[in-house]
Amino acid sequence: MIKRSISDQIKNKMIDKKVIIILGPRQVGKTTLLQNVFTSDQTLWLNGDDSDIRALLSNPTSTYLTQVIGKAPIVIIDEAQRIENIGLTLKILHDSIPNLKVIATGSSSFELANKINEPLTGRKWEFNMWPISIGEMISHHSFLTESRLLEHRLVYGWYPEVINNPGQEIEILKQLSDSYLYKDILTWEDIKKPHKLEALVQALAFQIGQQVSYNELARTVGLNNETITRYIDLLEKSFIVFRLPSFSRNLRNELKKSRKIYFYDVGIRNSVINNWNPAKMRQDIGPLWENFLIVERMKYKSYHNLYSNDYFWRNLAQQEIDFIEDYKGIIHAYEFKWNSKKSGKFSKSFRDAYPEHQLMTVNPTNYLEFIEKS
Repeated sequence: MIKRSISDQIKNKMIDKKVIIILGPRQVGKTTLLQNVFTSDQTLWLNGDDSDIRALLSNPTSTYLTQVIGKAPIVIIDEAQRIENIGLTLKILHDSIPNLKVIATGSSSFELANKINEPLTGRKWEFNMWPISIGEMISHHSFLTESRLLEHRLVYGWYPEVINNPGQEIEILKQLSDSYLYKDILTWEDIKKPHKLEALVQALAFQIGQQVSYNELARTVGLNNETITRYIDLLEKSFIVFRLPSFSRNLRNELKKSRKIYFYDVGIRNSVINNWNPAKMRQDIGPLWENFLIVERMKYKSYHNLYSNDYFWRNLAQQEIDFIEDYKGIIHAYEFKWNSKKSGKFSKSFRDAYPEHQLMTVNPTNYLEFIEKS
């Protein structure tokens, strides 16, 4: 069993009354994690994917909920985003039943967060859970084992089912991307042209590591700019992709309002475009390496309570830096190179403009130092 980093964080929050919210993509192991942490027969499990549970919890009163919960000291509501008025239900559970600890999971931040933020103000702890991280796998195996598997992971990614079923990676990833990728979006949003949404995801998959133009995407996919913006926002809130904005402090030659878009899992990205070529044969190994590093860094910071503002940097002269972290009063600039013999080039104009900086070229010989940097 692979120990998940978030498990200790959850255990540490069991000592108070606040509701625990766990957000993350479908199939990343939220339910498995909770089943391993809470093995007591006194734990009551409720699944928002079940229609009767949705009906049970949608418009409850405190008296009714007390009867439903009974004497259980812990209640876990899985896929809580599917339950109407879930924020109010969680508030009633928190306020009305003494000595009850409530945990809710959700695979759609746009649904669950919108429903719980106001009712649960001051009453919740919120965590993000991602596909398995390289740090979790190193703890499970060893650094040597994971280093040997690095090229394999760059193709097939980090979903638990993929990692636990070697030899079935393509079949599992195709099922994940076809069956689960758009489930929450299509359930709640009025998507009149789902094939256009799929075409948009494919277009984004081909453009990782590049600046994304919404105008160009609109022309490619055949949608207007407003719909493109809406779809990308939904994809981000469903934990499929995320945006990286450009860094600028109002220097005249820096690009403003630009963005890159990456996938939360490189295996899903490769499945979307049906590219299973090994790392040594890939023309897109540079962007794939970049996507992998940024996501792994994001996971590490999320699990270790590290906070920074993240960007890329580019100016009108087309000089670029792959990744920027702005924290502790210092600009940390990173160039990502798959070829360990190549060194990153850091623009003199950038170094002059931001004298309080640290520079690092990240390659397969030192990537863990970058990912786990505090």
